[in-house]
Amino acid sequence: MKVLSKKNNFLGIEKNFSNFESSEIVIFPAPLEKTVSYGKGTAKGPSAILRASHYVEFYDEETKREICFEKGIASLPVPDFSKLSLKKSLDKIYSVTKSLLAEGKFVVTLGGEHSLSYPVIKAHLEKYPDLSILQIDAHSDLRDSYEGTKYSHACVMARVAELTKKITQVGIRAQCKEEAEFIKQNKIQTFYARDIRTGKFGENWIGKVVDSLGKNVYVTFDLDGFDPSLLPATGTPEPGGLFWDETMNLLKTIGLKKNIVGFDVVELAPSKAHPASDFIAAKLTYKLINYAFLNS
Repeated sequence: MKVLSKKNNFLGIEKNFSNFESSEIVIFPAPLEKTVSYGKGTAKGPSAILRASHYVEFYDEETKREICFEKGIASLPVPDFSKLSLKKSLDKIYSVTKSLLAEGKFVVTLGGEHSLSYPVIKAHLEKYPDLSILQIDAHSDLRDSYEGTKYSHACVMARVAELTKKITQVGIRAQCKEEAEFIKQNKIQTFYARDIRTGKFGENWIGKVVDSLGKNVYVTFDLDGFDPSLLPATGTPEPGGLFWDETMNLLKTIGLKKNIVGFDVVELAPSKAHPASDFIAAKLTYKLINYAFLNS
């Protein structure tokens, strides 16, 4: 399968560590942008993350490993969804993800808007029927329909909930009344950002999040889950979000105690006013890869 060269791939790594055949990890850039409702630019997110990743260190100081050289990371070419309908785009994302999983690859999807996570999660659920979903996000994304489509970024977790109710949300701080009611009726595990801050879950809120998850976990990470003081270059930056160290502590604990089987990083809307957001997204991607392989 064709992959990006050192000049354009994730981390800028040599061919012998980034070829498809021997790499355990595959970066799947998915520049989907069909339903964004406020800030635009997520279609440029995957390429921005790939470029910024060239300045991320190979060595991780926490894990004391160069996971990119141990496991290999191949990067697929960035596809063009501009001439495809939303449905055909989602179908293509599903097909690519399913084929990668069939090849035994660990799939990292870079967005693009959050709607792309539905077909990716669907493919993972077919391989791991007991899968739990960890959603880090400012928004519940549980609307049944938004602006005329059930496949909007604002509906992605409602579509996922049709496949499984094993959903844990962290960092939520914006939703409509119907979403709040959906959470209660379907017993979605939701850790609101404000409740974390005010101590509702106690000092060990991370432990409670981890306990809510099953053995196999898929992480969907909407970058607006971060506080905008850390990462403002996203479509709808909501105040009161998560910060770096607490988020890394959560993800690392999940990596230690559970089995992260795949993840996506979505909703980066690159801005010349804040290029650091691109780097933070790239760093997050590499940290999550490291945490996913803590037990191997």
